[in-house]
Amino acid sequence: MVFPNWLSVSHFVMFGLLLTFAIAHSGLAALRSKGEQIIGPRLYRIVFALVSLPLAVVLIIYFLNHRYDGLQLWLLQDLPGIKSLVWGLSVISFLFLYPATFNLLEIAAIQKPQVHLYESGIMRVTRHPQMVGQVIWCIAHTLWIGSTFTLLTSVGLILHHLFAVWHGDRRLLARHGEAFFALKARTSVIPFLAIIQGRQFLKWQEFFRPAYLGVIGFTGLLWWVHPLMMTAVAQVNW
Repeated sequence: MVFPNWLSVSHFVMFGLLLTFAIAHSGLAALRSKGEQIIGPRLYRIVFALVSLPLAVVLIIYFLNHRYDGLQLWLLQDLPGIKSLVWGLSVISFLFLYPATFNLLEIAAIQKPQVHLYESGIMRVTRHPQMVGQVIWCIAHTLWIGSTFTLLTSVGLILHHLFAVWHGDRRLLARHGEAFFALKARTSVIPFLAIIQGRQFLKWQEFFRPAYLGVIGFTGLLWWVHPLMMTAVAQVNW
């Protein structure tokens, strides 16, 4: 089979990395109940992190070093306002991505990790904020970079998160039963749909909490260190 010249090896490597991460992350999530029964919730959380985080770091570094590989589909970086638009979308994406799990002590396994039915703050906007945040992030960065490699990466990430919507709902149903059905009736996957339909209402005071303030601070820090991060990642010859 003859591939076009622009279809570099990095496209296939990234596909493999995305597939590996998706299988490991979703697979460990699916095995959580059985795994916690065997080794306990805290140790299982540590195992989950030791597998997922290194894979995520490899993905990020490889993406940054190869983001312009392949065919340049468009080049919009010189358009007025495009940089502000991309950064604005990135900020919004982080607001969806990271406050999805509020209890940082559980993430770090300091407290016993549990499966919660959250229905406050960003969860009133969408039941799966991480999926929404990832889609927004992918749109912003694909718009800015415009390469086939970035488009492939974005499609892979979005497909994984769309699968996670189904997979996450399935696990919540198995864990919480009728309580999840009640939550599902009051929330929506599509942002703001439940609010528009009158099934849900925003409570602005719920957004004034450390998780959201931390994301805003993190985004500001990321803006400042972004050039340094790009320089550091470029030293890794992958």
